[in-house]
Amino acid sequence: MVTSSEEQIRYPIESPDVVKTDILVPLEYQYHGQRDIDIVIRQPEYTSVCPMTGLPDMGCITIAYRPHQKIIELKSLKYYLLQYRNVGIFYEHAVNRILEDLVSVLTPKYMEVAGDFTARGGITTKVTAVFEGKGHV
Repeated sequence: MVTSSEEQIRYPIESPDVVKTDILVPLEYQYHGQRDIDIVIRQPEYTSVCPMTGLPDMGCITIAYRPHQKIIELKSLKYYLLQYRNVGIFYEHAVNRILEDLVSVLTPKYMEVAGDFTARGGITTKVTAVFEGKGHV
């Protein structure tokens, strides 16, 4: 008996609720009040899964920000992003979620998170979300 491909193959899909922000470690930006800097971090091996099929989604996450008082400790960011490995989440939601989580931990002056996702079915997708802080001098 032949069944549909959806019935033949099932992959485990975790909820976005498994992604925790308490793993993120903010560090003091020692030059706060002296000068602004721009920080760009790239994670070219980001993975999550399609919430509809469970198939892997891959791409490069780029985080660009201007810190206010805090910067992110990179190892904690790596472990934070690794939590998405088996999470079923659409590209658009992943980029917004990463932005919201980092803004809540760092309260930057400015932050942009972009996801440049690999082709699937001949279509590539790039998603960018931006936070512009208010009231930072």
